Amino acid sequence: MNYSATSLMLAGGLLVAGQSMAGDLLQWQDNSLTYLNGIDFKVDPTKQQTLTFEHASGWNFGDLFLFVDVTKYNGKATNAASDGHTFYGEISPRLSLGKITGTHLSFGPIKDVLLAATYEFGEDGAKNYLLGPAVDLNIPGFDYFQLNTYYRERDGKRDGSGVWQITPVWSYTVPVGNSELVLDGFMDWVVDNDKSYHANLHFNPQIKYDLAKGLGFGKKFYVGVEYDSWSDKYGIKDSQVFATDQSAISLLLKAHF
Repeated sequence: MNYSATSLMLAGGLLVAGQSMAGDLLQWQDNSLTYLNGIDFKVDPTKQQTLTFEHASGWNFGDLFLFVDVTKYNGKATNAASDGHTFYGEISPRLSLGKITGTHLSFGPIKDVLLAATYEFGEDGAKNYLLGPAVDLNIPGFDYFQLNTYYRERDGKRDGSGVWQITPVWSYTVPVGNSELVLDGFMDWVVDNDKSYHANLHFNPQIKYDLAKGLGFGKKFYVGVEYDSWSDKYGIKDSQVFATDQSAISLLLKAHF
């Protein structure tokens, strides 16, 4: 757990340092902590608790999203490889061609054209590098809708290199009384195979109610649920011998600061 806590604190420290030097580069930012308590996970232990730090920001050259998960296992791992906890994170910068060139690239439903990248890292030492084109879409009713396309490369001689991934990311807000209900999330669709790494689809939406706004408080505080559907999880083909098709649900508490 020491490595996990260190990763979480390092991410926060880097952000604070970066913000102090940002000046006019930084246009907006949002930080949050999420607590999840879920059941019915596959491959990993069936019961899990996760604490997630998230950062999102807009810059005069693009945007940035990053998160670090620290997960505690409460059930037996089906792969019998669990030591009780783990961590995982992603850093995802995107360069906006519209902002960089000072040109309005919007046409039809497209708001902007970007170059998207992601660096994935975890406790197992695996490192994944993703790069590809992206567009921001203007879809009525949505707070935002991104469509990112990546070419995936894995560090070292690991299965899962040289495959393509499509990742939409979205948020939709519904007014509820004097507060609101937010439906947001992402989908990672690895569309082809590489050796023993199987194409897979990871669908991860959240539904959450802003309790703080409903009670008349300041900062956002959400309560809700997260659904985690993952076919052929980790690129492992589902079978009768080893089930990897996941349909997990977690209770969610999320505080913004």
